[in-house]
Amino acid sequence: MIHLDYRDTRPIYEQVRDGLRKLMVTGMLRPGDKLPSVRALAVELAINPNTIQRAYAQLEAEGYILSVSGKGTFVAELQDQNRLRRMELEEKVRPLRDELRSLGMTAEDWAALWEGGNS
Repeated sequence: MIHLDYRDTRPIYEQVRDGLRKLMVTGMLRPGDKLPSVRALAVELAINPNTIQRAYAQLEAEGYILSVSGKGTFVAELQDQNRLRRMELEEKVRPLRDELRSLGMTAEDWAALWEGGNS
C-alpha cells in the first residue's frame, strides 16, 4: 500500500500522507473507500499510531478524507480532492509566475508555454 523510505528527508507522517494522497489521485483508493484504522495502518507499517493520526489529520484538513465518528475514515468525493489539489498547485505556481513576470514574460509567452511552445 504505502512505501516508507527511511533515507528520505521528509518526516514519516508526510510520507504516509503523500502515499495515501497518491493512492487516491491514481484511483487505487476511490471516493467512499474506507481507510484502515489508525491502529491497523500503524501495525501494518510498523510505526507509531500518532504518526498515522497526524497524516490522517492533515489529509482531512486538506479535504482528501472524512472521519465519521463511530464508523471510520473514508476517502472524500473526487471533485473535492481535485479542487483542493488544484488550489495547492496554484499556490505553488504563483511565485514562479511572479518571478517570470519580473523577468519580462508576457501573458502571450505564458500562453505559449501553457500550450507547449517554447519561448
